[in-house]
Amino acid sequence: MAGPLAGIRVIDLSSGQAAGLATMVLADFGADVVKVEPSAGDPARAEPAAPMWLRGKRSLTLDLATAEGRDRLHDLVRGADVVVSSDLQDRAAAQGADYATLGALNPGLIYTSVTAWGLEGPYAAYPADEALVAAKSGRMQALSGVIRRDGPAYVAVRNGHHAATQSAIAGTLAALLVRERTGRGQLVETSLLRAQLPYDFRTLLSAQLTPRYPAQLGNDPYAAFAPDTMPMLGYQPVQTQDGRWIQFANLLEHLVHSSLMAMDLVEDVLGNPRYAGAPNNIDEVAKEEVRNLIIERMRERPAAEWMQRFHENGNVAAEVVGTAQEALHHPDMEANHEVVDRLDPRLGNVRQLGLLARLTKTPGEVGEPAPGPGAHTAEVLVEAPRDAWQAPAGLPLTPPRHPLEGVTVLEFATIIAAPLGASLLGDLGARVIKVEPVDGGDPMRGLGVGLGAMFGASKTTASKESICVDLKSEEGREIVRRLMREADVIIHNYRPGVPERLGIGYEQACAVRPDIVWVSVNGYGPDGPSAHRPSAHPIPGAVCGGALMQSGRGWPPPGDASLVGLREASRWFSRANEANPDPNTSMVVASSALLGLVARQRTGQGQPIFISMLGANGYANAEDFLAYEGKPDRPTIDAGLHGTGPLHRLYRARLGWVMLAADSDDGWRALCLAASADVMGADPRFATAEARATHAEALTGVLEALFATRDADDWESTLIAAGVGCVRADGYVNAGQFLLEDPHARANELLVDATHAQWGAYRRWGAVWRFSDTPPHPRAGVLAGQHTDALLAECGYSDAEVAALRAGGVVWSEQPMDLGEPAVVPVG
Repeated sequence: MAGPLAGIRVIDLSSGQAAGLATMVLADFGADVVKVEPSAGDPARAEPAAPMWLRGKRSLTLDLATAEGRDRLHDLVRGADVVVSSDLQDRAAAQGADYATLGALNPGLIYTSVTAWGLEGPYAAYPADEALVAAKSGRMQALSGVIRRDGPAYVAVRNGHHAATQSAIAGTLAALLVRERTGRGQLVETSLLRAQLPYDFRTLLSAQLTPRYPAQLGNDPYAAFAPDTMPMLGYQPVQTQDGRWIQFANLLEHLVHSSLMAMDLVEDVLGNPRYAGAPNNIDEVAKEEVRNLIIERMRERPAAEWMQRFHENGNVAAEVVGTAQEALHHPDMEANHEVVDRLDPRLGNVRQLGLLARLTKTPGEVGEPAPGPGAHTAEVLVEAPRDAWQAPAGLPLTPPRHPLEGVTVLEFATIIAAPLGASLLGDLGARVIKVEPVDGGDPMRGLGVGLGAMFGASKTTASKESICVDLKSEEGREIVRRLMREADVIIHNYRPGVPERLGIGYEQACAVRPDIVWVSVNGYGPDGPSAHRPSAHPIPGAVCGGALMQSGRGWPPPGDASLVGLREASRWFSRANEANPDPNTSMVVASSALLGLVARQRTGQGQPIFISMLGANGYANAEDFLAYEGKPDRPTIDAGLHGTGPLHRLYRARLGWVMLAADSDDGWRALCLAASADVMGADPRFATAEARATHAEALTGVLEALFATRDADDWESTLIAAGVGCVRADGYVNAGQFLLEDPHARANELLVDATHAQWGAYRRWGAVWRFSDTPPHPRAGVLAGQHTDALLAECGYSDAEVAALRAGGVVWSEQPMDLGEPAVVPVG
């Protein structure tokens, strides 16, 4: 079998990277992807990353404005398994390419829609630009404060593209699994807007619960970062002797101690009674003194020497800050084949992203170079028609209510990346059982203060059951063996060798459940020089280029190498290196697990699957994660973090801020006309795209003056009506307010009702998909060990045996906090 998707035919009607990268992954794992495009080709072929996301596909040119073109498309669809589209359905209907039309031709068809704003709601027809989506939905407000100015900040990493890509992959695979049980295809929908949901961990809950419990949350220090907030000591960015920067990512205390050892600071810090409780149990003044010691010590050696020390120690999470282009040569990404070289007949050698995940028994293969438009038209059109998919005999009498109903996942993971990935499977209806340690549960539960500490864990434990077990005891390992008997998937984020010591290694699991899909998620992957080293989200942020781009062209501030200057540069970079690499990885966890489930359904065998945070975040930075001669540089963000150029940036209006996206010649002309800016439109400095680039500073000044003449809401309504990409960027204080109050969020059902054991009814983030026939099933987060007794009973333990296990410390459960009487505040 040439990949787990061999024999699956995908008709790719999409344009651009979000859906294009999804169909590339399907092709990498064996699907026959036929890209249908106009005679001149997909306009998005002009994007620098197109040579990568077009790989492995066949290109067919059709004019869908003609009856002949539509008929040929329909002939192809009758024998297809999947259609992927990025059009709104009314536009697709005009081309005979909407779900209603194509689904009627082929009842077994899965139709995956990847749009910018969703298929309905007041913004559905707004221009498809991620910056507009991020601005309108409050995402840019999350980066306010990276630099010392008010207002939103431009978002560098296209998280919406990445999460929409992975949602399209996972949703398509889940629908293929459902089809085997129902005999029917369905519409699967995601969008760049819906794909923002995994990246908010606090604001939605804070908006609902702070009014309800003001005594507990009114002064929550994590609710918003003060301008001078420095990173945790373990997450400190530091400059080295040669001017390079190193990012630490030592979340846990023992890792911080290892870093102090590698820096020869044990005696200075832990040997000093004033600092002996570092990093967590010292006062704020002492903490800043320790920070200064670290900053000063790291200036004594060049980056390469420090990194050699950290490798030799083996227990220090640290990496040199770099660009995506530098990450293409990272030794761990090379060793794990997460970057590969392929010869393109037009471009020469193209170094690019490798496979999304390493499936050890049904591996994928990086596809052939990108074809030219229509390169396979004659070939495809003369092929014998494919038979329509036939439903298997003996379908279950009761079809699944949700895509992954009947699938059981055991999760042995902590913090965010892997646990949130498991929650995504839970949102699809899988039964996810989270196995947590007995000493407080997942450490994620302790990151914060009081009730606010539960916010992040409520997201990473959503749609799960929880049992707390001591895996270091034989009794605990026996409990896990019993749980494994019914498991379909195991997800863990341990470093190599640890699962085997805990009794959950692949061979150990396979002995209990031979067809287990065993997913390993860690920082670096199983091979390479850092395989056994720790990692956390700042590492892929620093390595893969996202954090450096987010810092803007003004970082580090030039000319100030004083301690004060280095502290400010450190604060700036740490704010720019936000938490997005964790959810970026989570999305790949869900996609990879579903690749394993589809492979098992088609071959009958489970397998180990390996993914890394570096590889996942390479995909999140896909627009620059390839190199070839003549490739344009990745755009940079200006020093004020407004944007990448005068026609793609934030502007301060008379009241509020706007995000403008009018890069094309058509967009420029429409802007000048709608804004009644005749003088600007007639200025020879701005007559062409090349001229506007040459005179970017002057054009920025003209536009700053223009936007200052009217309010942001007025600009949005005027320019959107004219087809110009422009939205208010500060209409909501954060993503939570947008989700709770915006009519478009309501129209797209971005929130769902849930009930948490601690605070009761609330509205949680919805799923990143909509399915027309088998809707997702997102549920509340859970307390640690909330289901311990019920799961033990299910495993055959008597009440007396459960009591003995509790008395012996083998199992444990968290108890709800006493919050007192809540204020009467309506939910949502």
